Amino acid sequence: MSKQGLKGWKEIPEGGTVEEPGSSAQFNVQSWRTYRPELDKKKCTKCGMCWLYCPEAAIKILDDGSYEINLTYCKGCGICSKACALKAITMVKEEKS
Repeated sequence: MSKQGLKGWKEIPEGGTVEEPGSSAQFNVQSWRTYRPELDKKKCTKCGMCWLYCPEAAIKILDDGSYEINLTYCKGCGICSKACALKAITMVKEEKS
């Protein structure tokens, strides 16, 4: 298990299947990413398309209506970036230490 108490890639069931509903929060998917999304809040119009299309619910709506990407649950698929018509989300190379 990781520092955060989430399961790493070696502890995921064969084929990456989720065996029970709601269990995805138990897995640490940060190490899966090659690219991560970066949100330019100046370009963002708060349309919500990124939030709507994110398959991992890694985008949070803040109290002021703006959005924040929770990288703990983001796999780096880039769907949010493709859904953003204004290109407020760009995918940048993940820096591994």
